[in-house]
Amino acid sequence: MSKSFIFSSESVGEGHPDKVSDSISDSILDACLEQDPQSRVACETLVKSNCVTIAGEITTDAKFDYEDVVREAIRKIGYINDDDVFHADQVFITNQLTAQSRDIGQGVDASAADGKATAEQGAGDQGIMFGYACNETDELMPAPVMFAHRILRRMAEIRHAGERAPWLRPDCKSQVALQYESGKMVGIKNVVVSTQHAADVTNETIRDFISEEVIKPSLPQELLSSDTEFLINPTGRFVIGGPQGDSGLTGRKIIVDTYGGWGRHGGGAFSGKDPSKVDRSAAYMCRWVAKNVVAAGLAERVEIQLAYAIGHPEPTSITLDCFGTEKVEEGKIEQAVREVFSFKPAEIVSQLNLLRPIYRETTHYGHFGKTDLPWEETTRADSLRNAIS
Repeated sequence: MSKSFIFSSESVGEGHPDKVSDSISDSILDACLEQDPQSRVACETLVKSNCVTIAGEITTDAKFDYEDVVREAIRKIGYINDDDVFHADQVFITNQLTAQSRDIGQGVDASAADGKATAEQGAGDQGIMFGYACNETDELMPAPVMFAHRILRRMAEIRHAGERAPWLRPDCKSQVALQYESGKMVGIKNVVVSTQHAADVTNETIRDFISEEVIKPSLPQELLSSDTEFLINPTGRFVIGGPQGDSGLTGRKIIVDTYGGWGRHGGGAFSGKDPSKVDRSAAYMCRWVAKNVVAAGLAERVEIQLAYAIGHPEPTSITLDCFGTEKVEEGKIEQAVREVFSFKPAEIVSQLNLLRPIYRETTHYGHFGKTDLPWEETTRADSLRNAIS
């Protein structure tokens, strides 16, 4: 990669309407898995003004108050201010959840259902999933999206602490544009941050604080220069935000959730889905494989694609692309991947220990690049090297 180019990625904060929806859906999933690890969950959430609608299909033995889970998820985000139209204790909640279809269930179940081609657990749906890793950051993630996440994570820490900037509100977005030369980062072209705020704070206060206390401490100093442009609350006012200002829906931030547009995406959302849904579990598997390939030093960057048919246990295809950065023959890397990892849905769940209430941890600031999640472990790197050698 020899050309010069600029690449931008964005992130959204905990209080963004779509992320509010993701958080509620993943909180319901975790509540089910806490009591019943075999729960089948597909939960969608719609938020607007002071209303929340949860809908989808859930089959579980878990017993809990769905409204309590919804309100607690909103409370943790921080919609508890007196002037919030969307307030944890005051929203109206509509529950449209039903049981999972038997026809879908029998395709996923490990049983010889009538007409099913195999007795093994199959994929919960057809589809394609991608995973990506590169050696650009310590997290083995593309830098633009990781830098955008860092900005909003720092801003959330300040907001939750509540003392230094009491005017900060939950809804916010960031965007980072990186300049590349010959495939390497050479500088940050611009940074965009928009944050919801209390009505009585001045634009000057917001811009000075975000610039000095949020953006600069979050980014590598060697990539910032006098030419780096900061665009902070460029509209000048952002008081009405969150679900009061815009509707939110589960699964609408799939690029923020993954690789910031750098790696490809199969189109399936993650939040609110239990791991029998390969949209989620196989995407996590792809990331795990890709990260271990890069951690093993077999390539500088790699993308993995899986494809599945509903009810069928084996992927219909596995494809690997190192974009010319491989250190050994690409075919040998793919062979080693097939030897070290199993891609059957039931074995993905087993290898990554996915039948646990860990999904609230995934909702904000990307599902990848967090060290405390199982698909971020690099414990198979040595196995990959040994398989090749």
